Amino acid sequence: MSVEIENLTKRFGLIPVVDRLHAHMRSNAISVLLGPSGCGKTTTLRCIAGLEEPTVGSINIHGTVVFSDQKRINLPPERRDLGMVFQSYAIWPHMTVYENVALPIRAHGGTAKAVRQRVEEVLSLVGLTEARDRSATQLSGGQQQRVAIARCLVTRPQLMLLDEPLSNLDAKLRVEMRRELKDLQRRTESTMIFVTHDQEEAMSLADEIFLFRSGRIVQQGPPQEVYRKPNDRYVAEFLGKANLIPVRMRNGDGTFDLTTDDGQHTLAAGTQPEPEGDWTAMVRPEAWSVGDASGHGLKGRVTSLMFLGDRAEITVATPAGEQLVLLTGYNPVAVGDTVSLTVERERVHFLPTET
Repeated sequence: MSVEIENLTKRFGLIPVVDRLHAHMRSNAISVLLGPSGCGKTTTLRCIAGLEEPTVGSINIHGTVVFSDQKRINLPPERRDLGMVFQSYAIWPHMTVYENVALPIRAHGGTAKAVRQRVEEVLSLVGLTEARDRSATQLSGGQQQRVAIARCLVTRPQLMLLDEPLSNLDAKLRVEMRRELKDLQRRTESTMIFVTHDQEEAMSLADEIFLFRSGRIVQQGPPQEVYRKPNDRYVAEFLGKANLIPVRMRNGDGTFDLTTDDGQHTLAAGTQPEPEGDWTAMVRPEAWSVGDASGHGLKGRVTSLMFLGDRAEITVATPAGEQLVLLTGYNPVAVGDTVSLTVERERVHFLPTET
C-alpha cells in the first residue's frame, strides 16, 4: 500500500506547520519521517491518519483519495483502513493483554471464534502468547509496546502509522524493539510510516528516510544514500557527525587537490569530481584513516579521546580545523600524539559552499 501526498499544507492560524509537501511512500516498506521537534513530521502523520484536517492538498492511500480540498473529500480515520501506534501506549489498565488486543476487532464485528483465532495469531506474532491473561499494569515497557503493536495489527490494516513509539523505552530495549519491528514488517509485508527525531533509529529502521525541516522535506532516499550524500549542510549535520572543511578545487592533469584556504595541506587526490572553485568537503568521522606523524596527509595533534567500548572518538587539531575521528579496534593513539589524517576519494562528499 503506497501513500501519495500532493501539495499538502497545514496551517495553525497563519503559521504553516506543513508547507506544500510532496511525498511518495512505498508499499511493503518502512518510511521514516525524521526531523527535530516542530518540523511538521507528526502533523503530517496525523493528516494521513485523519486526526488533523489539512488546509490544502491531497492524500491518496492505495489508490483511494482520503483527503482532497479541491474535491471536498475528507474520510474519517475509521474509513482509511489503517492502524496507529502512539508514543503513549494507550493501553487500558483494567484489561488483560488479550482484552486489549481484542478490542478493535470486536468493534468490527465477527464471531467469538473468529475474534479468538485472530487475537491468538497476533499475540503469537509479537511474542505475547504466555502473557495473554496478564493485566496490562503487570507488563514491562517493552511488553506494553508489543500490546500496542498487536492491537494495531489485529484488524489487518493496509497501513501502520507509528508516532515515536519507542521513545519511552530505555536504550537497550529500544534497540531490541527496532529489530523486532523490522522483522515484523518483513513477516507481515506491511506498509509502515514511522515518525522519529532520532537519526540512529531512523537509519536502522528505514527503507527510505524523509528528512524534514520547517514543514518541508529537504531530502529523501535510502539511509546510506542520505547519510553519505547529503544535499546540504543541514542534512549532513542532522544525520550523524560530520567534518565540514572549506576547500578549493583546482584543475590539473586529470586530477584534483583538496586544500585548505592557505593552500598548503592536501587532503585527498583523485579524478576531479566537481568544477573548479570553492566547495565544502564532508568527511564522516569513520572515513578518516589515522597514521603516524611521518605519513602523508593532514597533520594534527590529538586533543581529546573518548573511549566508548567498541570504538573511540578522538579530536585532532589540524590546519583545516578540529577533525572528529572515529577509531575502531585497538588503536594506540593517545592525547598529545601527532598524527596524519588521510581519506579515500570516494569517502569525500562535496557540498556547495553556503554564502
